[in-house]
Amino acid sequence: MRRKQWISYISVAALLLGVTIYSMTTGSIKVGFMELVQGLFSGTNENVEVIRDLRLPRIIVSLLTGAALAVSGVLLQAVMRNPLADAGVIGISSGAGFISLLMVTIFPAMFFWMPLFSFLGGAFACFLVYSLSWRTGLNPMRLILVGVAINATFTGLGQSFNYRGSYAVTSVNQAVSSIFTMKTWSDVEILGLYGSIGLLLSLFVCSWCNMLSLQDKTAGNLGLRVTRARLIISVIAVLLASVATAVGGLIAFVGLLVPHIARLLVGSDHRTLIPFSALAGALLILSADTLGRTLLAPTEIPASIIMTIIGGPFLVFMLRKSGRNYGA
Repeated sequence: MRRKQWISYISVAALLLGVTIYSMTTGSIKVGFMELVQGLFSGTNENVEVIRDLRLPRIIVSLLTGAALAVSGVLLQAVMRNPLADAGVIGISSGAGFISLLMVTIFPAMFFWMPLFSFLGGAFACFLVYSLSWRTGLNPMRLILVGVAINATFTGLGQSFNYRGSYAVTSVNQAVSSIFTMKTWSDVEILGLYGSIGLLLSLFVCSWCNMLSLQDKTAGNLGLRVTRARLIISVIAVLLASVATAVGGLIAFVGLLVPHIARLLVGSDHRTLIPFSALAGALLILSADTLGRTLLAPTEIPASIIMTIIGGPFLVFMLRKSGRNYGA
């Protein structure tokens, strides 16, 4: 890697470590760093035990959610050749959230299958985006418009569950607002298992992502089975976005913001872009959650609201830039 890439990696890693420590030591219960370290190892400090049981799972879920959504955005943009592709913008996350809510509301005993239902919902939404956008090729502007429409549809269907009882209300509020409060170690295990699988698999398709930046005919002449590669990469992207939605809730614009900034810092080679995006995505969501938790304490601002405030103007900027590029 070049010097600029090393500096970018080290800077983001250092910021991530700093924000993680700050998030662990700041809140309704404040402890010093050394007190935190000693309490985690000794298990005799009551304040640190509360942090271990309540705040630490929240932090880990935030980190994994950010990493999963950012890498999902990178993969979707590679597959669709569209810098505007993001699971939260084109409806994959809202589709995952709606189908999972629908299934666990109809079959409450199958709550622990929620990650699977989320994956099926995300896959269905991705299929709709592809099929409705395709017209002798994937036009970037048509794809984003269809995705926004699908996102709005699934979001509206999900919000309709507000009128179907207390369980649905709780689930919908969690999925839509993305408040990481009361996350448990069980959530960490679910997101850690499926998220780690998706992140690991994404590292094995870096070369495919690089080749997909070429024309399909050129990539095929180089030995890439384009259709199969697109399908496999899409499945990995949907897995990451869906499990992040199932545990962390609906958060838009992460897969839009992070890959764009990452390309400016480390370039477009997916061998460096994907790991960097995972770090930067984790940093972004943890920062948003920490800011929302501490800015107006004890009132909390959901991470999804902070990301919408940041991501909305950025999407407008990207749309204008894309319009110039594609002659819209």
